[in-house]
Amino acid sequence: MSTLRKKPWNRVDQPVYSISSVHNGEVNMNICSYVTPVSMKPKRYIVAIYKNTKTLELTKQNPQFLLQILAENQYNLINLLGKKSGFHINKIDKIKEPVEFYNDTFAYLSQSLAYIHLRVLNWLDTGDHWCTLCDVVAHKNLNPGKPLSLELLKKKKIIRS
Repeated sequence: MSTLRKKPWNRVDQPVYSISSVHNGEVNMNICSYVTPVSMKPKRYIVAIYKNTKTLELTKQNPQFLLQILAENQYNLINLLGKKSGFHINKIDKIKEPVEFYNDTFAYLSQSLAYIHLRVLNWLDTGDHWCTLCDVVAHKNLNPGKPLSLELLKKKKIIRS
């Protein structure tokens, strides 16, 4: 598709993340692509979480989460983590790759590139998502490689332009 036929916000490739949320031992993961760092000191991010999701429910109850940078070879997780609801299935039980735990609390995909522990500072209702301004609590690089991108998901026909 010609770039002039795309909507402006679809012309810029974006990395694909996964949010790991938890409350009272209930763990969930979801796909997230509306993420941006917004401050260097202190290091802060804005993360948009889709409404009516298990991730939003858990994060509203426990205002912190792990933001995982997915690797290119993790594209196969999109259907489970992004197209299925944590209200209907236990996504952690269905993941077919190694899952580990940070601080014995937050599940993370050990094959992802990195994770960032975020603490919510503020919420903003932005339409079909809630945006949350977060402080970085901790972070860890896990693996070398390139991040999964929306462009790769389009090429694999997992999402549309």
